[in-house]
Amino acid sequence: MRVSKDGVTVDLTGVSWVKSSRSGPYSDNCVEVTGLNGPLVAVRDSKDPGGAVLAFTPGEWDAFVEGAQGGEFNRAG
Repeated sequence: MRVSKDGVTVDLTGVSWVKSSRSGPYSDNCVEVTGLNGPLVAVRDSKDPGGAVLAFTPGEWDAFVEGAQGGEFNRAG
């Protein structure tokens, strides 16, 4: 499988995926990432490893992680 973004293409065949520490056997929120040190960061649903893959540039990924750590995506309630 290949993933492309902004003119960069990465072959994901045989890469190692890292499961989120928040993923678990009783959770529907199971994600895995790869490429944290590469030209693209890829994210997939660990329950559907052959399904869709989202691709982010390192800058986009860093902005997302910073926002998540800062509470930017917390649900109001």
